[in-house]
Amino acid sequence: MKILVTGAKGMLGQDLCPVLEDEGYEVIETGREEFDITDKTAVNNYLQAIMPDIVIHCAAYTAVDKAEEDSENAMLVNAFGTENIAEFCGKNDITLVYISTDYVFDGEKKEPYKPDDNTNPLNVYGLSKLKGEETVQKYCCKFYIVRTSWLYGHHGKNFAETIITKALEGQELKVVDDQIGCPTWTADLASGIVELLNKPYGIYHLCGGGQTSWYGFAKEILSLCKIDAQIVPCLTKDYPRAADRAHYSVMDNGKMLRNWKSALKEYIELRGA
Repeated sequence: MKILVTGAKGMLGQDLCPVLEDEGYEVIETGREEFDITDKTAVNNYLQAIMPDIVIHCAAYTAVDKAEEDSENAMLVNAFGTENIAEFCGKNDITLVYISTDYVFDGEKKEPYKPDDNTNPLNVYGLSKLKGEETVQKYCCKFYIVRTSWLYGHHGKNFAETIITKALEGQELKVVDDQIGCPTWTADLASGIVELLNKPYGIYHLCGGGQTSWYGFAKEILSLCKIDAQIVPCLTKDYPRAADRAHYSVMDNGKMLRNWKSALKEYIELRGA
């Protein structure tokens, strides 16, 4: 079976493609250079030439704060680019896996979000990803929408590596303690996506189990790394950002991925290996 992966050179893509190959899939890795998802003609021509059985769409505009002033490009990639892929997949009976985000929720709920809960993004990035979800559902019958959150991995810039670097440099760490979510290791997410391919089509939450704040996440990272560093909790209002963020974006993952602490422990162990 042939699977085309967009954004294959990204943090998730670099963990996902080897897992797919280990499962026996023929994997076509694509990046921005060879596959411009915002060019409808190019998308149609490229996919027509390959005709994959499945497209896993990881490519995205992910600069959350920059999107507030760059909304045109965020929408171009996350909404229009996804529409180009979804329309082709729908017409050609190709299964589409779309990687989405907890940013589609507003954080007003007091218990973990379920896949069928109402969406209400607070920022441009969240809205652009929700528009992508909507186009997938509009054009495709065979789809998986995968919402995930707080990604970290060995193949890209992320919160865990930033915390470690700053701590080792002796910088004071001031970390938000009133945003609650689910840290997710891209290696776990990759394995979860592969398992998903054998499940019924629909919307799924694939994120680390349990919950914590960014401050709690940072403390666990430093503890596992055995780094003694000064870390100070703060409130969102004390750390202003261009894009609004939900105070609570915990998602119910249906026990599809393990607890975030177990995943982080293995991540840190492999990092030092």
